[in-house]
Amino acid sequence: MTGERETGMKDAARIAPWLSVADATRAVGFYAAAFGAVEVERLEDAPGRVAVAELSIGDATFWVQQDEASSPDALGGRSSVRMVLIVDDPDRFFARAVGAGATVVTAVHDGHGWRVGRLADPAGHQWEIGRRT
Repeated sequence: MTGERETGMKDAARIAPWLSVADATRAVGFYAAAFGAVEVERLEDAPGRVAVAELSIGDATFWVQQDEASSPDALGGRSSVRMVLIVDDPDRFFARAVGAGATVVTAVHDGHGWRVGRLADPAGHQWEIGRRT
């Protein structure tokens, strides 16, 4: 493990989650409509059919892959990962996502120093949309 303490230098690092979904083309469309996600990279396995895409929401990036076997659909709607999207206006982002087809898990509320709500995207992944207060 390298880091500032061991090398005297700061290592540049960031995490870019990789989401498995049953329908990557549909998921990319949802993330664009719900969160304003922009495609950074797109790989197709057939014309117009997304196999893998890197998306960005502002400075945050994540990946989406067509992978029916490990998607929440294949796991009975369960996912061990919850995405946290930190934005200036969680109410607006939350409403936009619900309007694009997300399901409300917990409405936006104030608690524990956050303005936050949780929703499930059509692929079954859960997203916390919030900001520190």
